[in-house]
Amino acid sequence: MPEQFVASLSAYRAADVFNPWGEVDVEHDIDRQGPQVRRQQLQRYLQERIGSARTLLLAEAIGYQGGHFSGIPMTSERLLLGGLQHKGLSVEMVFRGLAAQRTSLPQFKPQGFTEPTATIVWGFIAEQEIDPRSIVLWNAFPWHPYQPQKGLLSNRTPKEEELVAGHLMLRQMLTLGKFLRIVAVGEKAALQLQDLGIAADKVRHPANGGAGKFRTQLLELLRT
Repeated sequence: MPEQFVASLSAYRAADVFNPWGEVDVEHDIDRQGPQVRRQQLQRYLQERIGSARTLLLAEAIGYQGGHFSGIPMTSERLLLGGLQHKGLSVEMVFRGLAAQRTSLPQFKPQGFTEPTATIVWGFIAEQEIDPRSIVLWNAFPWHPYQPQKGLLSNRTPKEEELVAGHLMLRQMLTLGKFLRIVAVGEKAALQLQDLGIAADKVRHPANGGAGKFRTQLLELLRT
């Protein structure tokens, strides 16, 4: 069940890693309810997809502009707050029946944090009129690794020893979801799946000028 999965996800602790569902970001969270809000939002997201979604879209790790505050991989707080309606995106694509809440202090980003990769991914889903509940967005390392010298509003590549814990959660996700297709977003996610012996397709990561190729490759895969 998604509730048990999220509870397991919330228990992880490691140096220089922020767990959005188990920890308070004392510098940037609006209050101490942040982890609870993020758990609720992830649970609703998964409840609407697990058991029916056919595709798992897997990137590398949670980022501070995305899941750190929204609680949902490859999903920005600004999308949940309705700040991307001009791009055809709405919170109803992510989940229904739950009032989306921000967890970051407005003084940092008045409209909520926004992540370019998240906007591209959700934008592709909207443009192609894909059922957003047919896809689960996830990360091989499902927590937020940050650079200690720069603080929580930074990102870094997960270490090998950290990835072990992430892979345990990935295998749980695959068992829960029973997906027909797994798609790695970028080379790093593809290599991790390869190392785990998990068959997957691969698309270009949309960052650093890769958005066009990402859209073309993913559309080709989803049409087959």
